[in-house]
Amino acid sequence: MSVIWGLIGFFLILTPIILVHELGHFLAARYFGIKVDEFGLGFPPRAMKLFERGGTEFTLNWIPLGGFVRPAGEDDPNIPGGLSGASKTARFGVLVAGSLFNFIMAALIFWVFFVMPRTAVDEMQVAVANIAENSPAQQAGLAPNDVFVAVNSIPVAGDIDLLVDEIQANAGQQVALSILRDGTQESVTLVPRVPGEYDPAREGAVGVALKHPEIPGEVTFMDPVEAVGMSLFTMWDIVYRTVTLPAELIRGQIAPEEARIVSVVGISQIAGQATEQSASTGDISYVLWLTGLISVALGFTNLLPIPALDGGRIMFVLLEAVRGKRIEPEREGMVHAIGMALLLGLMLILIVQDVMNPIVLSS
Repeated sequence: MSVIWGLIGFFLILTPIILVHELGHFLAARYFGIKVDEFGLGFPPRAMKLFERGGTEFTLNWIPLGGFVRPAGEDDPNIPGGLSGASKTARFGVLVAGSLFNFIMAALIFWVFFVMPRTAVDEMQVAVANIAENSPAQQAGLAPNDVFVAVNSIPVAGDIDLLVDEIQANAGQQVALSILRDGTQESVTLVPRVPGEYDPAREGAVGVALKHPEIPGEVTFMDPVEAVGMSLFTMWDIVYRTVTLPAELIRGQIAPEEARIVSVVGISQIAGQATEQSASTGDISYVLWLTGLISVALGFTNLLPIPALDGGRIMFVLLEAVRGKRIEPEREGMVHAIGMALLLGLMLILIVQDVMNPIVLSS
């Protein structure tokens, strides 16, 4: 079933994100008068030609991995009306438009996420959301919806960070927990695992996911105007955390397993789990949040100055603007070809990793 959910998650989450990205390229090319030979749904080989409009063939292809745009003269400036022969402004606009559309998509999705009605939560309490198999939490007898009252006699009072920090500070040592279960306070002891005894990419030191418990019958609504700011801040936070990730790894603030790079297979695994959660709970916020996050990540990654990516091509446009002279298309094409080969090699390694060691979203 995990494979099925992965496929569902891919089509539901990844495919629209990729299509929106390509739509950005397509509309920008049309705006700047650049001819687009083909707009494909899926990747070749071609299954059928759907229709033709404005000199562009709209096609359906057999490999269902989003879509693509094939502008005329992508690497040949001698083709009239092609991308490579267009002005620097036009080329820059077309190249950046894909990521821009991803950012717009993410902003709208996060806005919907923040304004949609949701059950109110008690932020003054921390409870167990779920428990990993064979974890210290399971062995100690913790159960979903148990509320943490104190850890080592320190009141928790809704502070998730305090609870997590105290547990991690006592790895390998006995920790005393006071919990509230069905209105009755009980005492539980457990020993958090030390690093190396568990996979932090899959679960935490004691094997629990935490939450603020819901307040039955109470529903909250976000302010639409305030939600705009929250949406933009969320996008900025995703980009900021991505940029600062290497420094956090070097300083040891996060484990290498927590910064795992994933392939399209790994992303599909995560999307499948989010889709399954939304289907089982009736709460679409899991799918909305992940869709927004991936859309921002895709848009930002494509702007990095890496050959073969949009950012790599943008880099050549900017170099041309600074030098006042264009780098020979043959040399630029060679750089992008080498970059593409390296990216495909990395992608193959990551796919093998994600198949051999699937991602499981649990704590």
